[in-house]
Amino acid sequence: MNDVNQKLFCGVDSGTSATKVVVMNENGDIVGHHTERTGAFAPEVALNNLKIILDSIGCDMDQVIRTGSTGYAREDIAFSDFTKTEITCHSQGCLKYFDGPFTIVDIGGQDNKIIRLDENGKRTGFKMNRKCAAGTGMFIEEIANLMNVPLGDLNKYAESSLETAKLGSYCTVFTKTEILTNFRKGDKLPEIVAGVYESIVKRILEMDALSGRIVLSGGVVEHNPYIKSVFERLLECEVLIPPHPQLMGAIGIAIFAADRQRIAS
Repeated sequence: MNDVNQKLFCGVDSGTSATKVVVMNENGDIVGHHTERTGAFAPEVALNNLKIILDSIGCDMDQVIRTGSTGYAREDIAFSDFTKTEITCHSQGCLKYFDGPFTIVDIGGQDNKIIRLDENGKRTGFKMNRKCAAGTGMFIEEIANLMNVPLGDLNKYAESSLETAKLGSYCTVFTKTEILTNFRKGDKLPEIVAGVYESIVKRILEMDALSGRIVLSGGVVEHNPYIKSVFERLLECEVLIPPHPQLMGAIGIAIFAADRQRIAS
C-alpha cells in the first residue's frame, strides 16, 4: 500500500543498449526497478520506466524527491536533477554490496570498463576498451544472429558444452568468419558458444592485468552468468557478482540522489 509520506529517490542509467531505472526509499532500500531497450527515444523510455515502477508500488510522481541520471544519454533525461559519470555511479553501486578494495569489470552493451577502487572506495585507476564492439553485449548479439540462436539461449548452450572451441580473432567481423569455419570443421554449437564467451573474457584481460578481488557488473553479466565461470577459470580465483549487476549504475546514481537530499535538508 502506498505511504503518501514516503520519500523516493530515482536513479536513471540511460545506456546505448538499455535504460535502467531504480527507485530507492530513504532507508536505501530498492523499492522498484525496470529496464527497457533504449532505442532512439531515451528520455521517453526513462520516463516510462519510472511510471511503470511507481504504478507497481502504488506511488505518485510527486513522491520522487530527487532524480539523478548517468549513462550515454544522461544529459537528455529532462526530469533528472543532476548527472554523474558512469564510472562514478558504477563504483558507488558496487560499494553498496562490497567493501573495497576491489576491481570492477563492467561489461556493457557497447563498451567495457575496468575500475579500480581502494580500501576507502576511492577510484585509483580506470580503463575503457577501444571503440570496437568486440567483447561487448553488441558482439554477443551479432554472434547470436549469425548462428540463428535466440540471444537468451546462448548461456544455456555454453553451460552444456563439454569443450571450448578456440577462437583466435578478437574482431567481430573476423570472428564471424572464424565461427563459420569452426562449424565446417565439425565443432558443435555449445562448444562454439563457450568459445565466444572465452574470447570476450580474453579481450577484457588484454585491457589490463587483473588481480585481487574482482567484481563483475553490467548487462552481459546479468544475462550471461556463464561468463563468471570463464573469468574464474582464466584468473584462477573466485569473482564476485552483486545482485542485479545490470543495475549498478542506476543504483549508484540513486544513492547519490538520496545523499544530495540529505545534505540539502
